[in-house]
Order: sequence, then C-alpha cells, then structure tokens
Amino acid sequence: MSKIKIAELFYSIQGEGRYMGVPSVFLRTFGCNFKCQGFGMPRGELSQEANNINPLEFKTYNELPLVSTGCDSYASWDPRFKDLSPMLTTDAIADRITEILPYNEWKDEHLVITGGEPLLGWQRAYPDLLDHPKMAGLTEITFETNGTQQLSPEFKEYLKKWQMRNWHNGGPVKEITFSVSAKLPCSGEKWEDAICPEVVCEYEQVGTAYLKFVIATEDDFDDAVTATLEFRKAGFRGHVYLMPVGGVESVYALNNRTVADLAMKHGLRYSDRLQVPLFKNEWGT
Repeated sequence: MSKIKIAELFYSIQGEGRYMGVPSVFLRTFGCNFKCQGFGMPRGELSQEANNINPLEFKTYNELPLVSTGCDSYASWDPRFKDLSPMLTTDAIADRITEILPYNEWKDEHLVITGGEPLLGWQRAYPDLLDHPKMAGLTEITFETNGTQQLSPEFKEYLKKWQMRNWHNGGPVKEITFSVSAKLPCSGEKWEDAICPEVVCEYEQVGTAYLKFVIATEDDFDDAVTATLEFRKAGFRGHVYLMPVGGVESVYALNNRTVADLAMKHGLRYSDRLQVPLFKNEWGT
C-alpha cells in the first residue's frame, strides 16, 4: 500500500481554469520544485512574507495566515511546515474522500490533484489510490502542475489505461486534464527552469492540457505571449488562459479587471479565481 504526504484534502468548487464552478475534491500534495516568491512584488524583487511566519505557532493549516505576496500555498512545499502535512495511506485518503463527498460516493464531482507540484514525487503512488474500490466512480481528474515534471513511462501508460476502463464496458472515456500554470518571470523563477514545452506536449499524449499564466501587468502579458510562442513551436495545441495575481482579495481586486481586459483584447481566455471573492482564499477552499 502506497503513502502520500498530504498538505490538504477538502471538498469545494473549482475556482480556476477549464472546470471553473465544478464541485471538486482537492488533494493537495506536499512538495514543490519552485518557491514563486515574486508574485505580487515589484519586478525583480522576492517576497519574504512567508519566511516571517513562525511554523511553531500553528498546529493546523486552517490556523495559518494568508499571504498577499509570494506563493499563496506556501505551506504545501516549505519544509518548515512539513509537520502539518501527514503521510497518509491510499486507503486513508480514499476513506476521507468518501466522507467528504456530498453523497459519500463519486457522482459528477471532479478530482483535482494539486500542490505544491503533484507530479514531483508521487507518481508511483497515484495508481494505488485510483485503483481503490472507493474511487471506482471517478471519471474526471485534473493535475494542477507547473509543467516541469515529466510523466514516468509507467505512470503515463497507467493513465492511458485508466481513461479507457469505462469505454471497454460501453461507457464514456474518462477525462484527464493537465492545468499547467507555467511560471513567468513575475513568479521569481528562471525562464529556463520554468518554461518546458516538451514536457507539456507530452501531457497532451495522455489527456487535455492547457496553459494558465498568472499575470498582473503588460510586461507579464508580453512574457506570456513569448512563452506561448515557445509552446506552440514545440507542438502544443491547447488553450491559453490569463489569470490575475492575488491570493487575497485586496491584491486580486487590483488587477483582475486589467487581466480580463488583456485577455479580451488579444482573444485569449480569462480565468477568474473564484476562491478569492467567494471564500477569501482561506485554507481548505
């Protein structure tokens, strides 16, 4: 039986991207290869806001303060907060998912595997979870990824077979989506580390992939255009979304209209962040 280090496991509605508004179970894994300290900061500067939070003062995620700059899910990868994320068996995860689903079984809900970076270290464990009897009714999965992690050959083959399970019995093909939040320079990450077109094109061999760029300014938009051209040259076929910076409402409200206008002006898709105005982006939402 496999184990996965879980930062959060909760039921909510998807606030971003292709499945915005869909009731979803969010499985947030611990660990990431990026810090994204540049979000919400002047260009070239890095946030220290999360570094000033003392992990010894908090016992649960729900007690942690939100941050207005840097990564809004900082505790899901910062090793200082690792003790807040238990290592759970796939049995325990499936049991908990069943408990939080409205009818205690999968119906039209979506599974969102997020992070951190969910494809960083847990690919070998996901088949044990998805093969669990309590997960049999699941038909749609989204991996919210930064698009830098290749799928292992074993996991790639597993996902292809998972998609076809219902089809062999006369049912529809199960859906797999990769929501790729590729990090632009405004995140504080290096272009050569963050923009990996070949990796994202590989995702399209398994399911549907789309790009979701977090931006705030015209300069960020120009970076998104440059990145999109790199992805297109590599063969990427998916849609492109623009999404405003802002893990708290005060920051989100400063730039959501600007980003929406940029998306309309250039014929791109706009992604809101519904969890911010609806739930104030509290942990577990």
